[in-house]
Amino acid sequence: MESFAEVFTLVKEYCKKEVSPVPYDLWIAPIQPVGFEDGKARLSVNSSFMQDVVSKKYMDVLTRGFSEVMGFPAEVEILCVEKPTEVNPILAAEEQSVAFNRYSPEEIEKSSQGGDYEYTFATFIVGNSNKFAHAAAQAVAANPAKAYNPLFIYGGSGLGKTHLMLAIMSEIKQNHPDYNCIYIKGEEFTNQIVDAIKNDTTNEFHNKYRSADVLLVDDIQFIGGKERTQEEFFHTFETLHQNGKQIILTSDRPPKEIKTLEDRLKTRFEWGLLADIQPPDFETRVAIVRRKAELMDLDMPPEVSEYIANKLKSNIRQLEGVVKKLKAYKLLVGSPTTILIAQNAIRDIFNDSQPIQVTVERIISEVGRTYGVTPDEIRSQKRTAHISTARQVSAYVIREITQASMQAIGDELGNRDHSTIVYAIGQVESRMKEDTHFKETVEDIVKNIRDS
Repeated sequence: MESFAEVFTLVKEYCKKEVSPVPYDLWIAPIQPVGFEDGKARLSVNSSFMQDVVSKKYMDVLTRGFSEVMGFPAEVEILCVEKPTEVNPILAAEEQSVAFNRYSPEEIEKSSQGGDYEYTFATFIVGNSNKFAHAAAQAVAANPAKAYNPLFIYGGSGLGKTHLMLAIMSEIKQNHPDYNCIYIKGEEFTNQIVDAIKNDTTNEFHNKYRSADVLLVDDIQFIGGKERTQEEFFHTFETLHQNGKQIILTSDRPPKEIKTLEDRLKTRFEWGLLADIQPPDFETRVAIVRRKAELMDLDMPPEVSEYIANKLKSNIRQLEGVVKKLKAYKLLVGSPTTILIAQNAIRDIFNDSQPIQVTVERIISEVGRTYGVTPDEIRSQKRTAHISTARQVSAYVIREITQASMQAIGDELGNRDHSTIVYAIGQVESRMKEDTHFKETVEDIVKNIRDS
């Protein structure tokens, strides 16, 4: 062979067969050949971070590659040739962001793995905004059905309600391994009831939930407005409560504000303890960012964690999401954790967290569950009263959430014409002015879809 560069080209081809595509593109493809002296193959990378990763994870495959190509063993040395630092830092951050966005969401997610934690009390960051709910949850976990029953935790999305609920279940299972603990989301509870009725398996459904020692229902607000679901849950609640079993519920709002929830359920939800979770204060947000960085083995300068905590104030998932982005930036494009890079990560989080376009199918399904009809019936030519109402509400909600044209809505609802959709929406608007219960039902449908 004429040069060491040609040798290394063949070594790369060997490595390409041994390593999956993403790691190869990230860590091996950028390596440059330097030379071969005294039985040592010298290679170079452009950052100390990349030098560390290649040396720790890919030295073996490189060594095997040289041995395979040259026919004799060779020692491999990875040198670091730092890129020039005289660059515009803002431009550099932008370039890194562009490079980062070349990777698919799956590749980015895979690169930032390792920062997940078990949902226990030990991993829950306690601050002024959540210490009451945390204390209540610990009391219930220590004494199921004897402290507060039911325990109703409410607060906005991404504040830790599910974490507390799962922490309770984890501790109860540890202390009482024989307990039958059932966790389910309110929407799934509704779906299971629909399936049970459809398949004539309601007895099995009853036996499953009414035999629980601990029943945990996340996002209970999703049963609001659904008469059969509320009927089933009422009897399940009554059975469990009378038998001294623990019930734990979460919602995005207190019971009295779930307008389409039956009064008898609101009353029972308020029998025990209502505990709210508010957005975390600055100190708690900083602690959350630092905890997540530690879990991900990410060096987080204090000024960066404080910057993130100042910019994201109302959602813990966003705080953790930024840390995962920073970890991915570092792994995928070799960028350090700086405020400039944090700005890019926060911008990505804001873009990612904008409400995704809710599909028409999702809207029609939610309306159908509320009124006890199927999506096919809503799109059909049937004109029975409850189907017509569901169809009109579907048209109104689709318009309210998606701002789709009347013709587009008509196409989605069984190829109905423009004037039919205009009439349907007008009917809903008029009825909402006259019928308070109907208005609350429609508003809850809209809120549930947007929150989901």
